[in-house]
Amino acid sequence: MNSSKTILITGCSTGIGYTTAVELKKRGHFVIATARKPDDVLRLQQEGFTAIQLDLADSSSIQQAVDSAIKLTDGKIDALFNNGAFGQPGAVEDLSRDVLRFQFETNLFGTHELTNLIIPLMRKQGHGRIIYNSSILGLVAMTYRGAYNASKFALEALADTLRLELHSTNIHVSLIEPGPILSNFRKNAFALYKKNIDPTHSYHKETYQIMEARLQKEGAAAAFTLSTEAVTEKVIHALEARQPKIRYYVTFPTYLFAVLKRILPMSWLDALLRKVQ
Repeated sequence: MNSSKTILITGCSTGIGYTTAVELKKRGHFVIATARKPDDVLRLQQEGFTAIQLDLADSSSIQQAVDSAIKLTDGKIDALFNNGAFGQPGAVEDLSRDVLRFQFETNLFGTHELTNLIIPLMRKQGHGRIIYNSSILGLVAMTYRGAYNASKFALEALADTLRLELHSTNIHVSLIEPGPILSNFRKNAFALYKKNIDPTHSYHKETYQIMEARLQKEGAAAAFTLSTEAVTEKVIHALEARQPKIRYYVTFPTYLFAVLKRILPMSWLDALLRKVQ
């Protein structure tokens, strides 16, 4: 393992963020774990983490979190893992402007703002690792996931551009692209679906019934689902490797669709993607 590094991680209450924080702490890294809810921050602190509150949808919260991180580290942050995100289900024609905006506030705008506050620290110290947790849905679009698709496609575009612009520095940018992972993602998505989508007056009412069953299913809802540890392994490489990769695929579907997107005619790929629930 490389020498100990300081890493700020967003979205550590559960799932990928939590698993990654636990494992990196075990490996001797100094982890600053963040979560949106104060109760989760308190729980993380009780578990022995250095934890601070950070709500990616709130600029003042982001600034306060960065200020706290600077004080904790004397302004030296080796890595940032942009993990915090959520998925808003629903057909594109059922997404209001406000709902789409809220999806982007966390998944894109907040992540972008946080990253821009960390980059000057990395420039000053002469090195850094910026790791984005994207998705298979940043590679291909799937039905009834339009808000999330759009946020991840946009995230990938910003990350790719940032990587090109940081080429002359020692700041490395990596994208991690998981497919199906066991977490609370579907549970949280179902709550947002119930809050923001009215299926009774939608053209997609019947399809929503199938989608609701998938979102409420216990355990894996798709083939080739992996545990959160599969993503953590990629984060470890992106953090510790001498030459981190630009992209890390996680799960068989991600590898598969990355290849199919390059070799299949678009109409064939569309036909295949329409079958994915």
